[in-house]
Amino acid sequence: MKTLGIGNIGALTLLSCIALTGCHTAPKQLYQWEGYQPQVYEYFKGQKGVEEQISTLEQDLQKIRATGNMPPPGYHAHLGMLYASMGKNDQVIKEFETEKTLFPESSAYMDFLMKKSKKQEK
Repeated sequence: MKTLGIGNIGALTLLSCIALTGCHTAPKQLYQWEGYQPQVYEYFKGQKGVEEQISTLEQDLQKIRATGNMPPPGYHAHLGMLYASMGKNDQVIKEFETEKTLFPESSAYMDFLMKKSKKQEK
């Protein structure tokens, strides 16, 4: 009976690992985050201007859409809050409506924010 040497076992193990690694594909991410989380962090630190944050988020949103992915929950709501701080109420409503459309579970909160925004407008 012929036995396998240590070199043959090592080669067989290496080939098995390569085969298993080659078969594995990373699962597709549900959302594409881009710079959303750092922008929210910057918002709370208050060290970055609102216009700069809006610009970054809008650019990232274009990248997300170009790849056919979805922004994470809260992305449009955060963008709407940034527009609210600039007094751009049309943009606020647009972003909150988009958040509601993409994430219906946020409807109650988005409705609350839109109602509050309209009261401040008057």
